[in-house]
Amino acid sequence: MEASGDTEEPPLPLALTSFQVSEEFGFLLPKPLTELPAPYGPWMDIARELPQLIASHRLRSRVHQMPQLSTQRLRGREELHLAHLVLSFITMGYVWQEGEEGTVQVLPRNLAVPYWEVSQALGLPPILSHADFVLANWRRKDPNGRNLDTIITLPGGESLRGFILVTLLVEKAAVPGIKAITQALGAILQRDEEALHRALEELAGAIEAMSEALRRMHDYVDPEVFYSVIRIFLSGWKDNPAMPHGLIYEGVSQEPMAYSGGSAAQSTVLHAFDELLGIRHRDDSAAFLHRMRDYMPPPHRAFVEEICRAVSVRQHVLSSGDTRLRAAFNRCVSALTDFRSYHITVVTKYITIAAAKAKAGRTEPGARAGPAGAKPPSALEAKGTGGSHIFSFLKSIRDSTREGMISA
Repeated sequence: MEASGDTEEPPLPLALTSFQVSEEFGFLLPKPLTELPAPYGPWMDIARELPQLIASHRLRSRVHQMPQLSTQRLRGREELHLAHLVLSFITMGYVWQEGEEGTVQVLPRNLAVPYWEVSQALGLPPILSHADFVLANWRRKDPNGRNLDTIITLPGGESLRGFILVTLLVEKAAVPGIKAITQALGAILQRDEEALHRALEELAGAIEAMSEALRRMHDYVDPEVFYSVIRIFLSGWKDNPAMPHGLIYEGVSQEPMAYSGGSAAQSTVLHAFDELLGIRHRDDSAAFLHRMRDYMPPPHRAFVEEICRAVSVRQHVLSSGDTRLRAAFNRCVSALTDFRSYHITVVTKYITIAAAKAKAGRTEPGARAGPAGAKPPSALEAKGTGGSHIFSFLKSIRDSTREGMISA
């Protein structure tokens, strides 16, 4: 009698849903909530007014008056994600309300304790990360979903909204590539070269679409507003000269804790593509990228680690000797290299050139103010908000990506 499994299609090695990855939305939270249950009204009230409270220097006093709420009434992943998003934005506003020269050393207990508890429940750090800022911070303006908006915002107006939503569109463009990961690994296990070729072509197309989405940043984000107003609120308290000792989370720890700020390096997408294509980054860059995985939702981190343990696509393409497979593989690597090159172009415009203008402006009377009327930030002129030395890091990962090409 034949075993029944002989005629069944073997399952794909990675089921996306088991890693909280959506077939339609990828790593984005599929249906973010926009309201917390009624007991958490005090948090939502402050979160909705953040730009005005920060501009008028009233956020810290509002936080001090906020009741300390139990997190016990939060139910399910969506409520926890919205709570984390709200508390993250309030925290960044609280810390940076007066700019980099007016930071605080202590996050008050009524904010720190619930923030810590929600963070522990989600497996996320108690700081604003890509998982909050982009993945869980979007809503549809109308039932057809043609118009998107953010749920919570900070100073920066339309430029901040544009920055978040363009980044969201990059994540959305990646979705066919995320699905292609499971298809490629399944094709190798099933020895189906045609399916593998299709999956690699799909992946390359998705990465190219990500670059197209990223180009829209120029249409929606003003470099001066990004650098002088928005960027500081993405900054963390690790490797940041403006907060060299970190931050004490009152009621959680008597010692200060240090966390990196929000960074594109916290997006699971490129980590997943790197692992699939066998891209190997230089030690210091790899160490930073690996640390950024601690800022991802744990299921997404597990997805990347599972790809790392899977069969090597690069090795399979090399040993196959198939020129079509090699060309499709190299198209993926080339698209990823181009994406990272373009990211450098964007960073040059929004940080390097904008920093030079801000520095020149500081010497001029009536120069544009930063957060809440403070000076434009200078502590991270050469660093990313995650704390990396931005250009050496970005060029390093771009160059090591290019080295992943398979030569003829």
